[in-house]
Amino acid sequence: MVDVGNVLVETDWLAAHLDDRDLRVADCRFSFDYDASRDYHAGHIPGAVYVRLQQDLATPNGPVHFALPPPEQFAASMERLGIGDRTVVVAYDDQGGHFASRFWLCMAFYGHGSFRILNGGLTKWVAEGRPVVTAAPQPRSATFTAAVAAPELRMTAEQVMSAIGTPGTTIVDVRRDTEFRGEEVRAKRGGHIPSAIHALWQENLNWEGDRTFKSAETISDRYKRLGVGPDQKIITYCQGGVRASHSALALLLAGYRNVSVYDGSWDDWGNRDDVPIERS
Repeated sequence: MVDVGNVLVETDWLAAHLDDRDLRVADCRFSFDYDASRDYHAGHIPGAVYVRLQQDLATPNGPVHFALPPPEQFAASMERLGIGDRTVVVAYDDQGGHFASRFWLCMAFYGHGSFRILNGGLTKWVAEGRPVVTAAPQPRSATFTAAVAAPELRMTAEQVMSAIGTPGTTIVDVRRDTEFRGEEVRAKRGGHIPSAIHALWQENLNWEGDRTFKSAETISDRYKRLGVGPDQKIITYCQGGVRASHSALALLLAGYRNVSVYDGSWDDWGNRDDVPIERS
């Protein structure tokens, strides 16, 4: 069972700890439309390094575009960023922890417990008038150990296939409704995994406000209304395991304990011919 009790930190906390020697702030902003590192260079939280989603938090050359990186690749990426075994990492983005949650999944999977997400991210930080800088820090030398510590967080297509229709197990599709119905096709085939329910990832956030996570009680009530109880096994998926990571974290924060992410998500499932799909 992954402990997420203190995974969220507030802007006040980060502002008070920016100069801590063992702290590393990580900017996780990303866009499919352009190189989001330019946003980082235009202004970021002081001391932040830039984390590349596709190169640092995924396997860049595998058949599934966003599969979790192998341990040697992940360790090398962390060391390049100056993140070691004792480093406290605080990650943020500008979408309520969307991409920072993928970083959380990698860190939790490989057993780095000193990982935090800035609640509200850059959106809340800037709205409060806190400083941003353009200078990139020089990472210190670091040694990072990547050893699988929470294998239960990651699901394969074969495991998901076995879970379809299994009593006590719920598959949760967190994509846009158009993706779920198969109208928006981002793989060879469109649609959703049979028996999956739809629960958009953004609805776990105060999206129109400061983009902080909603309260644990509010998130729990939402899933209970959808028929998802805290005693169930839950598998989240999206297109590439990023939005699914955010929803998995939200569920864990809400007190759900048996939560996994289908790592390949629709990028894997929708491009295969040997698995069933539904459209609605």
